[in-house]
Amino acid sequence: MNKLVRMDTLIHSLRDITIRRISVSEMDNNVYLLTAKDSGAQLLIDAADDLPAIQELLADADADSPGTPRLELIATTHQHWDHVRALPGLVEATGARTAAGAADAPGLPVKVDVLLDHGDVGNFDGFAVTAVHLRGHTPGSVAFVYQDPAGPAHIFSGDSLFPGGVGNTQKDPERLNQLITDVAERLFDVYPDNTVVHPGHGKPTTLGTERPHLEEWRARGW
Repeated sequence: MNKLVRMDTLIHSLRDITIRRISVSEMDNNVYLLTAKDSGAQLLIDAADDLPAIQELLADADADSPGTPRLELIATTHQHWDHVRALPGLVEATGARTAAGAADAPGLPVKVDVLLDHGDVGNFDGFAVTAVHLRGHTPGSVAFVYQDPAGPAHIFSGDSLFPGGVGNTQKDPERLNQLITDVAERLFDVYPDNTVVHPGHGKPTTLGTERPHLEEWRARGW
């Protein structure tokens, strides 16, 4: 039987890093991999499901650096089960360290090595990523922001920001208000319109596309 050809996982080749993505599981979860072009240092965001597919993603990135690619950190945007199903297996297979928001870390199925607070910066050999705490979808949800020195920023928003709205807050008005406030103050007020948003499920968007609708989301209640 002929092997199915994988679609190209490379979605951005920036000055200093590549960004690769796959969608896994019946929930259409996005798994993102950032690789430093010079050193091969890697950050994986959300080991959601399908360990073999994630291992193939890592293998795809072998072409992205003359250095030896090495997975240095597995970062989790939040504790929900659909974002962590492959996490124990990936940790066992790679020995990589783990990171998550401090308030969500107890809910993860592995020991969390790095407890993240708002504004924490992860420095890798060739790039840096900033954690942005976005309360509401879960208590410890974090987005990860890569500021490209030669172009727009890239936000990996987990389930806190999508095309067309913020994440599910179970119709709790306090949680919704908190999430929209955090998204507004910590993302929209900080980064320009050309900033690319890579959500935990589905297609990307930009802050400029979503910015005019913030108050509509607050008014509609979801």
